[in-house]
Amino acid sequence: MSTKLNRRNWLKSGALMAAGLTFGTSRWQTASAEMVTAQQLFGFQADARLAADMPVIKARLFANENPFGPSEKAKKAITEAINDSYMYPFMDLQKFIAIIAKEEGVTADHILLGAGSSEILMASAYLYGMHGGSVLSADPSYSYLMETAGTYGATWEKVALTKDYAHDLEAMEKKVNEKTSLVYICNPNNPTGTIVPAAKLASFCEVVSKKKPVFVDEAYIDYVDNPKKQSMMEAVRKGQNVIVARTFSKVHGFAGLRIGYVVALPETIKQIKKYGGGGMNICATSIKAALASYTDTEYVNYAIKKNAESKEFLYKVLKEEGYEYIPSYANFVMFPLKMDGKKFREEMMKRGVGIRNWEFSNQQWCRVSIGTMEQMQLFAEAFKQLS
Repeated sequence: MSTKLNRRNWLKSGALMAAGLTFGTSRWQTASAEMVTAQQLFGFQADARLAADMPVIKARLFANENPFGPSEKAKKAITEAINDSYMYPFMDLQKFIAIIAKEEGVTADHILLGAGSSEILMASAYLYGMHGGSVLSADPSYSYLMETAGTYGATWEKVALTKDYAHDLEAMEKKVNEKTSLVYICNPNNPTGTIVPAAKLASFCEVVSKKKPVFVDEAYIDYVDNPKKQSMMEAVRKGQNVIVARTFSKVHGFAGLRIGYVVALPETIKQIKKYGGGGMNICATSIKAALASYTDTEYVNYAIKKNAESKEFLYKVLKEEGYEYIPSYANFVMFPLKMDGKKFREEMMKRGVGIRNWEFSNQQWCRVSIGTMEQMQLFAEAFKQLS
């Protein structure tokens, strides 16, 4: 069977997938909003056990969500938007694009909205994967685009991180060849939380984008000092073949509201738009919330401050227990384990704490998302029983 899909079939498959996820969520929530299996969380094959037998998650630290949001202004906007939600939000979508364009110093045709950045990542995966070739990225890194492109016929070209667990841009540049269809950079990187200095990444983009498009995923950019300086938006303004992705799922606390966008050259936007909804998959309440949250710098600063406080607490706990960690520029921290990662995850789950585990560089790792101070204290209590 061919792995290539036409646009209609792609949209159908996306709708079916969304329907399946919705069904799965409601089924388990019937028993308890917080009862969930490790298989459901991390994509492992589920078994037939009843939800009542599953552990209760007290500290949800596996998905890099912002537990402090959405802001009060965003919630108020959602409430006020409900009565008008019988209408398609055409005008609000255009208004949001205009605000982003003004803020980023580009024209409206440089911007494409999506229901979270996942929609745009999927559309990009199809665009750059349907003709085969390869998508190049660091390893480990956020893998959604590469894995999705693989289902459409592309291969995933992986480049190991440096000894400091950051992108090895020099090695990546050497890997770019005629078969490369897209170069993907997640900065700050997920799951390691490391960052490539702005000047170094800008130089990489300038050189590589002349050969192949460069996709820079800035999901966690708001957590770094001076995000505007660190961002690769300037590369787009200079006319380089660079795609910059942003999401409201992190610092704005919109993981469940689904808002994201990319900024790229107008011709690139036209190509990606062929395989996405162009913003029409965003509901009226969510776009109103985004309009309120985008300029709510007071709340963004608050969320960043609270994230930093909880992260410092986590660093302290790890140090006290004799663990090293990778300094993080995001809302999660990765550290090496002294036991089997899967076993550690399961034991933490039994204690009501959800985390993620990885294995790379001949080492077992844990990635823990930053939660409220109460959630981090729950993590500390469970961790100390196992460390």
